[in-house]
Amino acid sequence: MTRGRPAEAFGSEELARVRADFPLLARTVREGRPLVYLDSGATAQKPRVVLDAEREFYERHYAAVHRGAHQLAEEATDAFERARETVARFVGGRADEVVFTRNGTEGLNLLAYAFSNAAAPGALDGVDEEWAARLRLGPGDEVVVTEMEHHANLVPWQEVCRRTGATLRWIGVTDDGYLEDPATVVTDRTRVVALTHVSNVLGTHNDLAPAVAAARQVGALVVVDACQSAPHLDITDLTAAGSGVDALVLTGHKTLGPSGIGVLWARRELLEAMPPFLTGGSMIEVVRMEGSTWAPPPQKFEAGVPMTAQAVGLAAALDYLTALGMDRVAAHDRALVAQALDVLAQRPWVRVLGPTDPADRVGAVSFVVDGVHPHDVGQVLDDSGVAVRTGHHCAWPLHRRLRVPASTRASFSVYTSPAEIDAFAEALDRVPQVFGASA
Repeated sequence: MTRGRPAEAFGSEELARVRADFPLLARTVREGRPLVYLDSGATAQKPRVVLDAEREFYERHYAAVHRGAHQLAEEATDAFERARETVARFVGGRADEVVFTRNGTEGLNLLAYAFSNAAAPGALDGVDEEWAARLRLGPGDEVVVTEMEHHANLVPWQEVCRRTGATLRWIGVTDDGYLEDPATVVTDRTRVVALTHVSNVLGTHNDLAPAVAAARQVGALVVVDACQSAPHLDITDLTAAGSGVDALVLTGHKTLGPSGIGVLWARRELLEAMPPFLTGGSMIEVVRMEGSTWAPPPQKFEAGVPMTAQAVGLAAALDYLTALGMDRVAAHDRALVAQALDVLAQRPWVRVLGPTDPADRVGAVSFVVDGVHPHDVGQVLDDSGVAVRTGHHCAWPLHRRLRVPASTRASFSVYTSPAEIDAFAEALDRVPQVFGASA
């Protein structure tokens, strides 16, 4: 991209080439209708390079990682660690700050359990006292989340507070889908602030600066759920020195990669201080019958045989996104969001949840149809070959805050086309016809 010039969305020919990289998009559904896949916020489709990378690893290099001295074991270990380096480049961190997990949920639990486990006798032996104090939670301490969190970044912190006696507090959400002022919630008792970068329901692209500043003022750790932002935005600013973010998670299956693989990135000092989440083989330094010591991070958090093929596939997915250019990916997403908001605004029987300015949204648009349950809306769309998500999207508290039982969500990826947004709008027009709603 020319310096200073805004990135442009993919042109029609360029987008056609991208779509051709995703074999599943060529299939038909519901009696031969073309598939319109608008559920990438739940899970994204996979390009051939990801499928080929996994298959090639299984066919030519598969062996147990970090265990054998034979050639296959060496090749598998090299592939696994190269994948870690690829992830580190994508997030803007160091390879020794990247922990592979099963998904973003496990990464958040790994962080949360560190605070629970810190209370165990000897768990923080040898840890710098400043860091040890930051990991110890008890009555009077507070953990702050937001009202728009996915359950994966809410329930683990609820459990930490239940186990430690700390208090859970949350930053509210306005009627139009933005976070309220974090300074009214973060206090000198706050020890952790955990919040989403992009809402999986509303698509709200949160300005993290106010929450980070409030957390930094009281010495609280900042954890960011980047599962929805990583497929659409350059997230390297979150890990940059001085960003104020201590840890973030992303998940492979939303980022064009395989299921069964996720990433926790955390600053080295935090990883060194944290007690492990899972224990067993591979994460140990010395084992005696009387006790064990841990390997340095990231291995300290990767017990058991790792998900090597999935890591290789994830690396291929991140390389694919990088080759497209994350600035171009973001521009493509902005154009799709703007188009979706426009077609929904033309239908007065539809109410969009969250920001109406496309500049404040990433990747998704959720809405309700007057007088029709979202499940019924989804069924009508599915009958036309349009795949969307319906329900509370693992965000019950947010739906309660917005006073709706559920919503319908259309979500996008690099392969989503403007023609698919038009097909979605055409299929949506069948809803008032089927249910007699006011059109």
